[in-house]
Amino acid sequence: MKKILSIILSLAMGFTAFAQSISVPPSGDNQKSSVTQWIGPVSVTINYSSPNVHGPGGEDRKGHIWGELVHYGFIDQGYGSSKAAPWRAGANENTTITFSHDVKIQGKDLKAGTYGLFLDVEKDGPWHWIFSTNSARWGSYYYDPKEDALRVETSPEDSEYTEYLTYSFAAREANNTVAYLQWENKRIPFKVEVANVNQLYVDKIRGELMGNRMGFDYQPWMDAAQFCAQNKINLEEALTWADNAISGQFIGREDFASLQTKALVLYALSRDAEADAVMNKAIKHPTANVPEVHQYGRSLLAAGKTQKAMEVFKINRQLHPNDTFTTYVGLARGYAAVGDKKSAIKNWETAIKNIPENQKGFLPQYEAEVKKLKGGA
Repeated sequence: MKKILSIILSLAMGFTAFAQSISVPPSGDNQKSSVTQWIGPVSVTINYSSPNVHGPGGEDRKGHIWGELVHYGFIDQGYGSSKAAPWRAGANENTTITFSHDVKIQGKDLKAGTYGLFLDVEKDGPWHWIFSTNSARWGSYYYDPKEDALRVETSPEDSEYTEYLTYSFAAREANNTVAYLQWENKRIPFKVEVANVNQLYVDKIRGELMGNRMGFDYQPWMDAAQFCAQNKINLEEALTWADNAISGQFIGREDFASLQTKALVLYALSRDAEADAVMNKAIKHPTANVPEVHQYGRSLLAAGKTQKAMEVFKINRQLHPNDTFTTYVGLARGYAAVGDKKSAIKNWETAIKNIPENQKGFLPQYEAEVKKLKGGA
């Protein structure tokens, strides 16, 4: 009899162990969710379990979420070591938030890493987001304020009805976003900022150029230099990257694009005379085509450098006599900019007479330019 009982107990223990390892629905049917937002090269990921307003049994809990199901303040939940626990900001296991790089939350510094995310919900006064260094516990039953990495103030906002507790991101900018929890009729936000997002890009770019096959082609070196020029960052090193694209061993290629890239960096460094010299070489380079030189001329017009633009449009016409449209459009725009309306009209009329098929959709605009010039002649 004892032997039989021993066998039965052994089998029962085996079944229990097996049952604990199988996949079953989450507690309360609070489905697991995850959302990630990138701020440049920085990722922000929130993992959470998502309860719904109507509850696992279908009961309608509208109007009974905030201050009831979600308790106000810090309370003793009757279980675990915490006698003053905030809300777990979700369901089941800890809601967690992971930052791939250092960030600022509501203007305060927070190191890269994974944090337990809690919310202090108040009946009156501001609420507080809590970022805990302990992210591996169940709910907030073992919450310890000594493990807080950061607390920041927030204010709940009214929102459209949301059945399932949801985390998401809004106001996505180049260096910041607003994360928020939304449930029932409230949205609770916090701002995430990356103070040095362009420097992080530069660091990543540098590693890519030096550490893999991308560095064995001139295009990535140009892309890297252009990024720095456009954002006015890391310009001295960007100049060496531009030179590498032009004349680097095995990979360098001197053409209009690589020369223009170097000029962009020089302009960003306020070394305009050197940049002009490089661009003079670029527009006369055998690889320079009509559209590239034309767009350079237009960029000069946009910058108010009308005389220089006029020179570029003339060079484009001289070097590409077989082009009977774009070079004349350039001359027309250049002459108009310097106030020579008669020459501008003449060149517009020549360009319109030779308009190619793929430009005919813009014909009304070109004719309007001529009409405007004639009206003010």
